[in-house]
This record gives sequence, C-alpha cells and structure tokens, in this order.
Amino acid sequence: MATTLEINRREKEGILILDLKGRLVVGEPSVRLREKLTEEMAQGARRVILNLEGVEYVDSTGLGSMVICFTGMQKAGGALKLMKLNRRNVELLVLTKLSTVFEVFGEEQDAVNSFFPEREIKRFDILSFVQQENKG
Repeated sequence: MATTLEINRREKEGILILDLKGRLVVGEPSVRLREKLTEEMAQGARRVILNLEGVEYVDSTGLGSMVICFTGMQKAGGALKLMKLNRRNVELLVLTKLSTVFEVFGEEQDAVNSFFPEREIKRFDILSFVQQENKG
C-alpha cells in the first residue's frame, strides 16, 4: 500500500482548498501536510479548507498533524475547516472528541460559505451522520 499523500491546491472565492488524496499517516504524509500549510500561511493564507474526500485512511499522527495545522492557523488569526470526510474519518473525529474542535462540512459550497458570516450555511451534523451510517 502506498503511503503517499497528494496535495493539490486550488482556490474558490478567495478560500484556499487543499485536496488531499491518499493516506494521512505517520512519516512523510503528515510532514508534507504540515509543511504545505506552513508554506501557505507564510504566503498569507488564512482561510483554508482541507478536502478529505480522497483520504481513505488517517492515523493518530495524521490526526495530530491536522490539529497542529488547525492551532497554527488559529494563532495566525485564520481558520482551518474540513470537508467531505468518509465514514471512518468521521468516526475517528467523534471518538477522539475532535469533532468538537474542527468545523466539518459535507459539501464544498457550505465550507466556503462558512467563511462569509452573511451567508447561510448547512452545517454537517456529525451525530446524525454516524447514526444514519450505523442503521445502514
């Protein structure tokens, strides 16, 4: 199994979106995520969304990296939000209580809109998501 993490950068309405693909695990992938965010922050990025749609697996180190990026962004006066997590990654956030730390969105437009206070956003309801999945 490949332990690589691809990070593709794009912008939408002035919000930086990092599309992650692969596994966010101990070693190079976790380091790459932190380095990429540090680099983006150095260039002035303060509003960032991590798109985890292509991430099939996150381990504790990967989770730790996301938290480090989140706190670094907060200290810089910015925000880091998550979108499109798969079921396993949502459960991981719930189990580690990080679902109370990160803002999580199911759809990209909702995540983007969350940076604009005047816009209406549909919050991603983690608990109902997990309950729905468990029924299925």
